[in-house]
Amino acid sequence: MDETMSDTARTKPFAPFEWLLSGRYLRARRREGFISVIAGFSFLGIMLGVATLIIVMAVMNGFRKELLDKILGLNGHLLVQPLESPLTDWKDVAERISQLDGIRLAAPVVDGQALASSAFNAAGVLVRGMRSADLNKLTSIAKNIKQGTLEGFDEGQGVTIGRRLADQLSLHAGDTITLVAPKGAVTPMGTTPRIKPYKVAAVFEIGMSEYDASFVFMPLPESQAYFNRKDDVTAIEVFTTNPDRIDAFRKSVTEAAGRPVFLVDWRQRNSTFFNALQVERNVMFLILTMIVLVAALNIVSGLIMLVKDKGQDIAILRTMGASQGSIMRIFLITGAAIGVVGTLTGFFVGMLICLNIESIRQFLSWMTNTELFSPELYFLSRLPAEIDFGETTAVVIMALTLSFLATLYPSWRAARLDPVDALRYE
Repeated sequence: MDETMSDTARTKPFAPFEWLLSGRYLRARRREGFISVIAGFSFLGIMLGVATLIIVMAVMNGFRKELLDKILGLNGHLLVQPLESPLTDWKDVAERISQLDGIRLAAPVVDGQALASSAFNAAGVLVRGMRSADLNKLTSIAKNIKQGTLEGFDEGQGVTIGRRLADQLSLHAGDTITLVAPKGAVTPMGTTPRIKPYKVAAVFEIGMSEYDASFVFMPLPESQAYFNRKDDVTAIEVFTTNPDRIDAFRKSVTEAAGRPVFLVDWRQRNSTFFNALQVERNVMFLILTMIVLVAALNIVSGLIMLVKDKGQDIAILRTMGASQGSIMRIFLITGAAIGVVGTLTGFFVGMLICLNIESIRQFLSWMTNTELFSPELYFLSRLPAEIDFGETTAVVIMALTLSFLATLYPSWRAARLDPVDALRYE
């Protein structure tokens, strides 16, 4: 009875000698170098897997947030289009909608396509007619004016164009841009194109290359005249205080319109784009999780080899009074140490890269003399990274869990090793 109690006291859970032996096994000697190499690759695999997962998820979140901000900053959260008859009563409809709770702006717009040209180049553009007061409330435009000003936008014959369009046509604020619309005046010879020069009043840059290269803002009365619209508008762009609750605004906006209208929200207008982003994000998570899984399997193989190599040591420890639990905990600590240190190192590396990802991109672009993140291809002018701490925590917990699970079988085999057989075969 006393001997049993003595053994229990000597082998209490996570006793100092268990940590000592685990640390010694991690520092393999020369003849055990191969085991050390496997442990090193396991550590690198878990570190790279966790870091890559954190970086990729942060970049995907950054893409979604930046694109959502850019798209919803320029286009309405809810598009009100006319049914049965043209939207000639747009002033009253916009006024009623703008008075609803949660509605930030109801802006009548006239949309049309045209060819923009200068003495140097030409490009197809989307012309959007808006009132000056509405355009000034669009912070994505009003707060990103790079040249010129929006003052007196309704009064003159000026237009506002994107930075990339200005660069493509070699134009600056104060220069003249010529717009060509396919449908102009009706003559006995047929419909002729409408060609009209406009002064560039301002140049904006919102950071989304597709918009910066294709949008031209024109005063609403001028756009109505330019596109042969008498007193009507194309639609009313409605901006809400919370785009995620757009369904809650549908009924109230329909009632406030007071006429037959057709509503299209931002999710319907961009469903294909954002669904593709979500699918890509989920697939990347699954693929990169395999890196962590492979690293965890390396821990299994490394520990099994270590158990086989240390069979005589295990037998001697058992004969000296170490319990099966002690032996199991020794190898649990050995394998878990690789997983914990690898996960924490990967976490810090991933966070460090996410916080400095744009600087790293610029450095790599300068070093390789290539464009690693083309704005024309990726829509954005900078590489975004938005860290979601909930996702990051889930990645860390997943890596730790896989690491701990990987140690169970080798540790169980070590604890089940028969001391007599181990000594006999040694």
